[in-house]
Amino acid sequence: MLKNPNYRRAKREYSQEIRRTFQIAFLLLNVWICVEFYRWVRFYETASAGAAPSRPPGVEGWLPIASLMNLKVFLLTGLFPDIHPAGLFLLLAFIAMSWLLRKSFCSWLCPVGAISEFLWTYGKKTFRRNLRIPRVGDIALRFLKYILLGLFLYAVASMPVAGIQAFLGGPYGVVADVKMLNFFRFLGLTGMIVIVVISAGSIFIQNFWCRYLCPYGALFGLLSKLSPLKIKREVSLCIDCAKCAKACPSGLAVDKLVTIGSVECTGCMRCVTSCPSEGALHMSIAGGKKSVPAWAIATGVAVIFLGVVLYARITGHWQTDLPQDVFRALVPHANEFSHP
Repeated sequence: MLKNPNYRRAKREYSQEIRRTFQIAFLLLNVWICVEFYRWVRFYETASAGAAPSRPPGVEGWLPIASLMNLKVFLLTGLFPDIHPAGLFLLLAFIAMSWLLRKSFCSWLCPVGAISEFLWTYGKKTFRRNLRIPRVGDIALRFLKYILLGLFLYAVASMPVAGIQAFLGGPYGVVADVKMLNFFRFLGLTGMIVIVVISAGSIFIQNFWCRYLCPYGALFGLLSKLSPLKIKREVSLCIDCAKCAKACPSGLAVDKLVTIGSVECTGCMRCVTSCPSEGALHMSIAGGKKSVPAWAIATGVAVIFLGVVLYARITGHWQTDLPQDVFRALVPHANEFSHP
């Protein structure tokens, strides 16, 4: 017997449409960044004359280790970096989102997360289901991303400030973004196999990359434990249909918990959308009962992201400002520089 006979939702819940709009917009932004960065690299590789195309600083968001290095230098010295400064500010924006709005970067902005979600959604529509790894195996695999995060943090923590500044200011550090592009441009057999395996896994297993392998996601998940936002289940209104648990891409037992504070919760609100009982499941501020709507989370994500970028631009800490002669000397030979 239903606990709440008048359970049906009175109005449609639009969180997924709003979130999908943000995902697509940010994915398109990153496609534009990749195209512009490729044009910039080719300008120097072909020794073209005249003024170079504008280098999109947003490409530095794809350099997480360099961003972590710059974050360490900034925290210990208070100095903003000259090399890859945009990466630092983007990392700070994503950290702020995770702290205030759960893992909203992962589920609302991350282009890799968006592609992963599109793949498993396609897999579910095509094969009518996604695979669920047994709980013991699932928990063991989740530790992989924390191991990767630990290796990254150890590498950064073991380097002194002077060493980081020398590394990022050296040839390898300056063209780290070019080397990243070249990895995908000249993809070897091993890299191709890894991408195929991850893509195939993402079709059959929900959030395969994000859930098991992404060190960024591991970091933001740990930070999200401090977030005031939590998914809350009102037991008196719950009809025990378990649709929320089935909809959760992180495999959380939403239907068995009162407050969902797991580091695996991305704040995607799929569980809220799937719930047919009005008020039974909602995002709320810890200690409060009032629901936080999806538009409020979307506004928070946009304000943090655009605010941090605008601040960096206004204060002159957005562009890697080096003479063209430096790039002319380094970019064509990027693959010749090895890690010190």
